[in-house]
Amino acid sequence: MTRTAIVTGGSRGIGAAISIALKNAGYKVAANYAGNDEAAAKFSQETGIPVYKWSVADYDACAAGLSKVEADLGPIDILVNNAGITRDAMFHKMTREQWNEVIGTNLNGVFNMTHPLWSGMRDRRFGRVITISSINGQKGQAGQANYSASKAGDIGFTKALAQEGARAGITVNVICPGYIGTDMVMAVPEKVREAIVAQIPVGRLGEPEEVARCVLFLASDEAGFITGSTITANGGQYLS
Repeated sequence: MTRTAIVTGGSRGIGAAISIALKNAGYKVAANYAGNDEAAAKFSQETGIPVYKWSVADYDACAAGLSKVEADLGPIDILVNNAGITRDAMFHKMTREQWNEVIGTNLNGVFNMTHPLWSGMRDRRFGRVITISSINGQKGQAGQANYSASKAGDIGFTKALAQEGARAGITVNVICPGYIGTDMVMAVPEKVREAIVAQIPVGRLGEPEEVARCVLFLASDEAGFITGSTITANGGQYLS
């Protein structure tokens, strides 16, 4: 039986690596995206993975979008909550809008995507909910009170929901990447990247494909005894 997966923020960066890895492993994959039509179209053309546009911050849009995906590809068995944004500012300068935008996407978005799928997973007695949090949700980061709060909330959400899903055959886990060599990270000045790498014991940035391999394992039948877990993929930068 071929299972169906959806990856939010699935057409760029870590999300793209996850979408491609799942497809290559034999899953039917849908990639959600929020705004960059050109990048999404290019990704879909190059990979053959269908893309679907909506904001995970909008519950009704999530419900409608997920219904469309299931009509096209079948019931969704695997949800990868990868979509995330930053609106960085020191707290004394942070606006309500910066706070609400980040919480709306990074934390509320996880609820908005998971909730419409939960009953179906329970009925089918199988599901995988995998959320991409962050090292900064574990240790915090100056200038990211909003982001760190949202990503820490994702970890708490995972631990609580795992206890509800366990007897229904649903596992719920979270991955906390460290600094990964995405386009966004590679765009920062070289001296800043060097300072970041100097804090990572393995001496390099992570690769998106390394996060994707964590997702592949958690999505598999072989990972059925692992739930409520936090996997850190940060090169030893932060140990918890």
